[in-house]
Amino acid sequence: MSNSEVLAALARVIDPEIRRPITELDMIGGVSVADDLATIDLKLTIVGCPAADTIERDVREAALTVVSAVHVNVTVMSREERAALTEKLRGGRPKTLQFGPDSLTRIYAISSGKGGVGKSTLTANLGVALAARGLRVGIVDADVFGFSIPGLLGVAGAKPTQVDEMILPPVAHGVKVISIGMFVEGNTAVSWRGPMLHRTLQQFLTDVFFGDLDVLLLDLPPGTGDIAISLGQLLPQAEVIVVTTPQAAAAEVAERSALVARQTGQTVIGVIENMAGLPQPDGTVLNLFGEGGGTDAAARLDVPLLASIPLSLALREGGDSGEPVVLGHPDDPAATAITAVAAALASRARGLSGRKLGLSVT
Repeated sequence: MSNSEVLAALARVIDPEIRRPITELDMIGGVSVADDLATIDLKLTIVGCPAADTIERDVREAALTVVSAVHVNVTVMSREERAALTEKLRGGRPKTLQFGPDSLTRIYAISSGKGGVGKSTLTANLGVALAARGLRVGIVDADVFGFSIPGLLGVAGAKPTQVDEMILPPVAHGVKVISIGMFVEGNTAVSWRGPMLHRTLQQFLTDVFFGDLDVLLLDLPPGTGDIAISLGQLLPQAEVIVVTTPQAAAAEVAERSALVARQTGQTVIGVIENMAGLPQPDGTVLNLFGEGGGTDAAARLDVPLLASIPLSLALREGGDSGEPVVLGHPDDPAATAITAVAAALASRARGLSGRKLGLSVT
């Protein structure tokens, strides 16, 4: 067997954090083959890389498809090699906002007027449902005070990997995720004023390497405060989905988040009504939180009602266990409704209208 055959096999090994072949990331320092034994020099990005065992195992398994024995020498990249890697990942561009006005990534901000309407649960499940359709998806948990996305996705104890000034987000159910909850210990409360909130959101969108995403979801805090305003400044092209319960009072409050989004130049694309009727054994529906709020809010905002999601025990249990209902119980009525929203969002292709193509006339 030749070195090139082993390298070709290693090209199928994907870094679980960066989601690119390790050969493309210059993580293979060298390969030599003698008497059907392959000796491979593997360079991890940092000391204590959380994906080290996974990468080494995948390297061995890939190499064993073409040779009968493998020896892996595991080392760590030098500072210069890490700098070259971050430069390559950024495509030679200076450190800046990843999702600028020319980005082809669809950005959906999930907002609500008040807390407790299930906005974070919907964000987590939508992200997983979109990833299950083959899309590259990222979630930014922008609810700094009430962060819950890591727990909902089963990665509450996960920590991002930092490569120099670049942060690699954990991956849950195929979704790249970042949250302030990954930087604090336990259930520590975060109590910051506006400037700190703005800088945190800006850092998530600048230093965290998401790569080329098809969809970025932002789980916004309830209300119309600092984060909503910062989002309008940083990502004016984001499209807003408003979440409400069927209760009339909740729907009226939810509309305010849509109005603030429009004031910052963002487009509101629809309303999702969560916690709709609870199906009973006799076939009737118990409307614990009233009915019609989502329809009324959508009509007043002149946008479609994207879904009416029923109350679901499986949806709640999935959030507690970290297994989204769209995976654990895909036939549940709530999962079916969320999956339908994901299908509709997935069909909205990344558009080129209004974006620079980087072409020049010669």
